[in-house]
Amino acid sequence: MADEPSLTPLGGQRQPTTYRIARPHAGVIPLSPGQFEATEYADPRTGMRGRLLNAKDAVIGTSMSNARLAQERISKKVALAVFSSDALSSTAYATQEILLILVLAGTASLDLSLPIALAITALLAVVVISYRQLIRAYPNGGGAYTVAHENLGKAPGLVAAAALLVDYSLTAAVSIAACVEALASAIPEIHDFAVPLALGLVMLVALGNLRGIRESGTIFAIPTYGFIAILGVTLVVGVIAVFLGDKPNVLATGTPRHAVPPEQALTIFLVLRAFSAGCAALTGVEAISNGVSAFKPPEWKNAMTTMTAMAVLLAFLFVGTTLLARHFGIVYAHGDKETVMSQVGEEVWGRNAIYYVLQVFTAGILFLAANTAYSGFPLLGAILARDGYLPRTFHQRGNRLVFSYGIAALTGLAMLLLVGFNADTTRLIPLYALGVFLCFTLAQAGMVRRWLRQRDAGWARSAVINGLGCFVTGVVFAIILVTKFGEGGYMVVIAVPAITVLLWSIGRFYVRLKRRLHVAPDHAFNLVPKGRSREVVFVPVEEINLPTVMALSAACDRSTNVTAVHVNYDAEDDDALTKQWDLQFPHIPLVVIASPFRTVAEPLAWYVNDRLRETPSATVILPVIEVRRFWQRPLVNQSLRRMRGLLKRRKTVEFIEQPFALQ
Repeated sequence: MADEPSLTPLGGQRQPTTYRIARPHAGVIPLSPGQFEATEYADPRTGMRGRLLNAKDAVIGTSMSNARLAQERISKKVALAVFSSDALSSTAYATQEILLILVLAGTASLDLSLPIALAITALLAVVVISYRQLIRAYPNGGGAYTVAHENLGKAPGLVAAAALLVDYSLTAAVSIAACVEALASAIPEIHDFAVPLALGLVMLVALGNLRGIRESGTIFAIPTYGFIAILGVTLVVGVIAVFLGDKPNVLATGTPRHAVPPEQALTIFLVLRAFSAGCAALTGVEAISNGVSAFKPPEWKNAMTTMTAMAVLLAFLFVGTTLLARHFGIVYAHGDKETVMSQVGEEVWGRNAIYYVLQVFTAGILFLAANTAYSGFPLLGAILARDGYLPRTFHQRGNRLVFSYGIAALTGLAMLLLVGFNADTTRLIPLYALGVFLCFTLAQAGMVRRWLRQRDAGWARSAVINGLGCFVTGVVFAIILVTKFGEGGYMVVIAVPAITVLLWSIGRFYVRLKRRLHVAPDHAFNLVPKGRSREVVFVPVEEINLPTVMALSAACDRSTNVTAVHVNYDAEDDDALTKQWDLQFPHIPLVVIASPFRTVAEPLAWYVNDRLRETPSATVILPVIEVRRFWQRPLVNQSLRRMRGLLKRRKTVEFIEQPFALQ
């Protein structure tokens, strides 16, 4: 039968097929001597906690094994849909923001919208050419934090990280707010429910990411390519209609739909304000450089091609929308509820089915743009946690192999922004581009430093390109800082340094912690179990450090039967601890439990339970780090203490905490 083990002759002998057999619902199964693996049943589901965990699984999904981490590479067509939704969606509000500022000088100033859009397009070309250099230099993906931290030092790197965290939060908030406005332009009745609807959409994006929705081609391609197609057709049909109409000069500024009295004079400062507002069109351009490793080989070439295609499409859609809005005399002022995109669509199509299709796809790509933030923020948080600048929990994966703490943090920040700014895109935009161009500038400065230091082939040309990019984006950053400071930009000016200081403080804590707990990796400890008792003593080991040594020493003084137990839960960790254990603790056996479902205390408790079938009693000595301040507690892993609760009904298990106080 097909289900029976097969015996295949080899060299004249029959070789049996080997199977791994485990009893049903076993929490921990043996693999080899000293090697175990925790299963999905290692986490007991009993009592109120069990019911809560079952409810969480019903909403988020059941826990997935680390083996599912492998991802397929994506083609250029799919990558364009995945990584360009944020940048392309900005056409839905970039032109609108230019008109909003220009109209302050009266409707007569609206003819400047096209020159401003062309200047922003030229800036887009400079940024894209510069970032193509970055992609070539960092084929594994190099965001502003990575480039600045590696080439400029810790402080610039943390500034870039803080700006990126702010930028991702604003991306989620702005995209969702603009999505709601697109829907409200087509259905005015939902204006009064903008904030609740926006919060609901944020929670929907967060839930999808917590469930581990992958960036599949279908999910992203339909709204992205649908938006490109319908808006592209709208622009082409609009231009053709102008050529066939009574006023065939498409470059002429049309009569404004309604007059708006000027509130201030048309000055260079006002034009610069309009330029800085329109620079929101460049947000999301850097997303491709962060995801180079997701492309099919050759990764960097495909990423560069995709970025060029994205830039061409963005330039066409942005300039085309501005051109038609200018020719049709579309006006957008404070208090207006119909977006510029809606007015352009209505002018070309009227209020028919195609108009509503345009609005639906506009809302769809804006919704996906928010998801781009959910790809970047948790990953950046995990990288910062890995480097010691955020609590280590940000590097832990949740049920569906996603960075759940990062998703939760981004959701909270986005919801606060939406409530605080009443889900109003116009009020959020002044905060937006400042952090983006700060990251552009730091990334380009880091690239210049890299070329000058490494002097690879063609380094001089590359340094000039990135130097020009650094200069241009730096000037634009200064313009945005000056023009938007009073409009809300001061909040970003306060937030970025504050977050930088927070990251720096966390980093200092972890540096001191590592120094305080450090044990030389080549030092062998002559710890021999020689206590009076023969009772088995378990010592959970997270890493080889001073608290671990103290706990093992206490165990050796207590019993002649000591076993260290280590849970390896990180799929990306090669588990160096097991490689040096025999060198440093030759007289103490180590049991390793692979935990593909990323639980720690549960497999340990299950293993102790299994061992209690062989011994009447046991002692568990927990190495515990005690901190002096309450805010330091989340920075120190306390997961081992949960073993006490899991084994509290076992009267034959004694728990002893071996405290290590940080001075």
